[in-house]
Amino acid sequence: MGFFSKIKEGLRKTKDSMVKKMQRVVNSFTKIDEELFEQLEETMIMSDMGVETSVGICEELRKRIKERGITDPSLIMELIQEIVAEMMGDDTELDLSSKPSVIMVIGVNGAGKTTTIGKMCHQFKDDGKKVIVAAADTFRAAAIDQLQVWTDRSGVDLVKHSEGSDPASVVYDAIAAAKARNCDILICDTAGRLHNKKNLMDELAKMNRIIEREAPESSKEILLVLDATTGQNAVNQARLFKEVAPITGIVLTKLDGTAKGGIVISIKNELGIPVKLIGVGEKIDDLQPFNSHDFVKALFENTSSGQEDDETEEEDEQ
Repeated sequence: MGFFSKIKEGLRKTKDSMVKKMQRVVNSFTKIDEELFEQLEETMIMSDMGVETSVGICEELRKRIKERGITDPSLIMELIQEIVAEMMGDDTELDLSSKPSVIMVIGVNGAGKTTTIGKMCHQFKDDGKKVIVAAADTFRAAAIDQLQVWTDRSGVDLVKHSEGSDPASVVYDAIAAAKARNCDILICDTAGRLHNKKNLMDELAKMNRIIEREAPESSKEILLVLDATTGQNAVNQARLFKEVAPITGIVLTKLDGTAKGGIVISIKNELGIPVKLIGVGEKIDDLQPFNSHDFVKALFENTSSGQEDDETEEEDEQ
């Protein structure tokens, strides 16, 4: 299955929940009036796009309809697609320009950090890269054990200390090992104790200082892993993590298991953080670089004409 097919299938629930509902609102009107805008805005908010993003899209929609003199509601979905595509902007790839490149992975426990790291290891190795992982979530013994399973499976080295060790010292040793073993990429796991924000901030800042001091020439990514199934809670997590670390990108997991994929739009619009990787399945190669063009195309395919998929309508009737 190609990437577009994967993302199209992965976004099926989001399309049915969000875009198809917007389509139905539009189809129920014969003229463009304020009630149409209000119903569209409500539908977007209920579909986990967030209040700020939903209001912004509808305001821009009003403006473009007025500017272009549009009176036919059937043209509205095409305009929404255009607005969302502009909101998403250009894609930003992972910066792996140095050797070693450092990727720090942050996020709450349960979001899919360990699995994401495992999948990244597998894919980087398949690309011919030499990878090493730092088990710097020393708060949970299970986190170290889980990473060991994934790194063994991928055939990459793991630098670990005992539970309760200083995470920064693990990162220090991992940087030394990455240099000594001529590794291309160092991936650092971190603890996800967001409820203790001050400790987490201090911990991440200390790790950052070690990286800056020991690997000053290295390109650095700080990737926040979010669980798409948590909807707007994931957006709120991103806001909080943005306060404790200079996040360079989002990894959105479990996108295939949720109808809340609209959060991709609100993360980009409200926080200005690019989504760099998405998980659209449980297989090891189902972690994919995010392509905003494919994302928008998959969501809005077959909607601009004012028609809905017969298959989806049948499902909804059942």
